[in-house]
Amino acid sequence: MRNLIHLNQDWRFIRKDAGLPEALPEDWEKVDLPHSWNAVDGHDGNGSYDRGCYWYAKSFKTPKQPLAGGRVYVEFPAAGQQAHVYVNGKEAVYHEGGYSTFRADITDLCVEEGDNLLAVACSNENKSNVYPQAADFTFYGGLYRGVNLISVPAVHFDLDYYGGPGLQVTPKPCECGGAAFEMFSWVTNGDENFTVMYSVKDAQGREVASAVRPADQTKVTVYVPDAVRWDIDNPYLYTVTATLQRRNEAYDEVSAKVGVRSFSCDPDKGFVINGVETPLRGVSRHQDQLYKGNALTREDHYLDAKIIKELGANTIRLAHYQHSQDFYDACDELGFIIWAEIPFISVMNADPAAHQNCISQMKELIIQNYNHPSICFWGVSNEILIGGISEQLVENHKELNALCKELDPTRLTTIAHVSMTPVESPMHGITDVESYNHYFGWYGGKMEENGPWLDEFHKVHPEICLGLSEYGCEGIVTYHGPNPACKDYSEEYQALYHEHMAKVLDERPWMWSSHVWNMFDFGCAARNEGGVAGRNNKGLVTMDRRTKKDSYYVYQAYWSKAPMVHLCGRRYAQRAGETTEIRVYSNQPAVALYLNGKLVEEKTAEKVFVYTVALEEGFNIVTAVAGNLKDSMTLEKVEKEPSIYVLPEVNERAEGVANWFKLAGDLDLEAPMEFPEGKYSVRDTMEELSKCPEAFEIVHNAVKLATNFDVAPGVGMWDMMKSMTPEKMCGMAGSAMPKGFLESINAKLVEIDKN
Repeated sequence: MRNLIHLNQDWRFIRKDAGLPEALPEDWEKVDLPHSWNAVDGHDGNGSYDRGCYWYAKSFKTPKQPLAGGRVYVEFPAAGQQAHVYVNGKEAVYHEGGYSTFRADITDLCVEEGDNLLAVACSNENKSNVYPQAADFTFYGGLYRGVNLISVPAVHFDLDYYGGPGLQVTPKPCECGGAAFEMFSWVTNGDENFTVMYSVKDAQGREVASAVRPADQTKVTVYVPDAVRWDIDNPYLYTVTATLQRRNEAYDEVSAKVGVRSFSCDPDKGFVINGVETPLRGVSRHQDQLYKGNALTREDHYLDAKIIKELGANTIRLAHYQHSQDFYDACDELGFIIWAEIPFISVMNADPAAHQNCISQMKELIIQNYNHPSICFWGVSNEILIGGISEQLVENHKELNALCKELDPTRLTTIAHVSMTPVESPMHGITDVESYNHYFGWYGGKMEENGPWLDEFHKVHPEICLGLSEYGCEGIVTYHGPNPACKDYSEEYQALYHEHMAKVLDERPWMWSSHVWNMFDFGCAARNEGGVAGRNNKGLVTMDRRTKKDSYYVYQAYWSKAPMVHLCGRRYAQRAGETTEIRVYSNQPAVALYLNGKLVEEKTAEKVFVYTVALEEGFNIVTAVAGNLKDSMTLEKVEKEPSIYVLPEVNERAEGVANWFKLAGDLDLEAPMEFPEGKYSVRDTMEELSKCPEAFEIVHNAVKLATNFDVAPGVGMWDMMKSMTPEKMCGMAGSAMPKGFLESINAKLVEIDKN
């Protein structure tokens, strides 16, 4: 029978390209897996992170085989981002792509007696044909999901096909209430002496269906009467086991937990599961944690899933790559609808080899995760038009979509459009359903523009199932104030923004999905804004999972069925002024607010309850009561609020925009823009403008004022933004840009000759 051996203890690691070792290097650092060398510098704010090719080594003994001809595989659930694997000095496998499982048959490389040397050259260096290449997150390096040995007999379920399990199960509900379980298994080296015995057991472990087929016949269908449906509120799992049998002996066995469900999307009804209209409302998730990077344990993954479940979300977009099997398992068990995608993101590389890497990663994603009932959508790309559009880009998307349908006709395909993707674009209509990443109210425009934009798109394209794949804003729990505003990074503005967005989405059940960006703060070494460098701080929960921001509770009030009440502003603990505003989130119909034991007011409202309170001198106890629920916090009335509550650059930025127009002089900012030949303009890419120091200084300062991004060659998110033009950037910002801002930039640029 198959034997799985975890090889996670007592590795040797060296942070340099030391070359292939001949023996286990005792002078290398001792580490256990999972491990990432970017666990700290991937988000510590030092402006960059270590991207190199480094070495891991471990000795192991060849597993003893009870039967002659047995095989030994080494399995890597992931290695970021490329890996060369050697056993006893000989290369066993090379893999490109940092998020999927790959294996190698190393039987013939192992020695019968003594120790074997397993060495891995793992690299997170940029490689032009491997995605992701340019994106707003850290590409952590390392063996961050562990390593396994798999020992199997000579005849076994397949281990060589794109890291798949060798078993594929498609439960199809029947009108009579039962379900047909269509099952495929693939056997290596089987002959007429072998059969495959299939067993389906219910959640209580009782066998409800079975079948036996010759090993060379890959497909069989069994019927399960009175099948219980897998659903968001009842994630019922069946266990399917395939046993490879020779006479009276079981040679190998694989199993999968599966669910019986039907689902669809409709432009006017939204998402429908098992015949019930169910708007998908949830979050996106990255797989890293503070000072662990992406080297997470099974317990870490389950913790994340449980925090999201407590929020009341019913869907998760797993950005922007294949996540751990542990997390998919948790989603199956807890009842989430999952959007799973590949890291085809931001900028398409024209190299055909890069497209082949997309194809390979898509095959791995689907083949390795086919059996998970939580997954209902395969995502083909994210914000890909940041790098511009071309006929080849459109054709590549069509090919990826067709590949998804070929490998898995049971699920729907989707795409996350960048905000500036035109309403009329050849990118529409490729996938089954679509979503947009919109940040009106943060990067550009006003939060109030979200609803009208969604309604207008729905009106223009009534045939498209529309979702909102990203939306959000930064919230840093240090910053507070009585007048929250866009780009102040305060916890209060983030909460107001999400109050608005939760209501917008609640009023539009026809939208098939929405996904907050992001559930957790996450590592982005290139970022430096809001006084917290190295991270994207749009999470509803901090990166260490210790603090749920007030915005978390907005969605809990809207989505959770469990009664809840939450007082906002507890970290805004010192307040000045004659009165202060107290906000309460609750899914109860009425909330009473008490100040120092005295009733202030009882209100009825929908999710958000707002009170004006006159604090007493010194410390005050504020209590919110909703039915049997209570929440309490302590506030202090002060003459002047702490200066740390306000990010210094907030005021500097406002002054800077005003000063920009002073510098522009007496320009006619309402005149049509001109683009004379041989002159720079706002239609040149950032990369082209960077070739001229004078021109680039203008746009660098303008972009910093407009977006708070420090964009320069080799700095920040340059790789992602270098192909954009100032015109496109201002277009994304929309109404947030002062009138004449773009014109003033162009007026300065057209004075500069191109060499």
